[in-house]
Amino acid sequence: MPFTTEQFFEVFARYNQAIFPWQIIAILAGVMAVALLWRNTRQATAGVLLVLAAMWLVNGIGYHWLHFAPINPIARLFAVVFVAQALLLVWAALARPGLRLTPGNDLVSILGLACIGFAIVIYPALGWLAGHRYPAVPMFGVAPCPTTIFTVGVLLLGDWREVRGLLVIPALWAAIGGSASILLGVPQDLGLVATLGLLAVIAWGHWRGWRAFA
Repeated sequence: MPFTTEQFFEVFARYNQAIFPWQIIAILAGVMAVALLWRNTRQATAGVLLVLAAMWLVNGIGYHWLHFAPINPIARLFAVVFVAQALLLVWAALARPGLRLTPGNDLVSILGLACIGFAIVIYPALGWLAGHRYPAVPMFGVAPCPTTIFTVGVLLLGDWREVRGLLVIPALWAAIGGSASILLGVPQDLGLVATLGLLAVIAWGHWRGWRAFA
């Protein structure tokens, strides 16, 4: 790894100080997106997808390109991938009229809501318990890992055939971010490992035609 744990958290400190008050805006936007999920309309789904797109764009340009790349050259590639995910979400919002994101009574919806709750509430709580203090801490909506978990949770509330393509990049980041969670001392990022495992089980279940994922 081309950087130390101390450098990693120093990047978050500088990043959070540079973008304030976008952290607050991201939390408010996330709460608004969750509220829209219960509207079950095309307009509400488009609004949710555009919120997710904005988060991925901020992460790609603001975090990866402008702040993480100076200590990790591969972060520029991460930035391109995150911007690509943002564009995919915008495309889904504008050109996928059949896509709806809304909670149901099925197992996948319950798991999706659990991911959403983890990203917004449990993720920062675990960080606090691990001794991480603002500004040297990844924040919801503007840091890659909680944003990825939140995105997966939201997309799992849609029809699998409609959302599976939008889950490829989040799954890739779950693998990358999750693998570094222990090395960098970010226990809350183990949620990425769980998220990746969850996606693998759901994908396998759909492929095998399991009733729970029908």
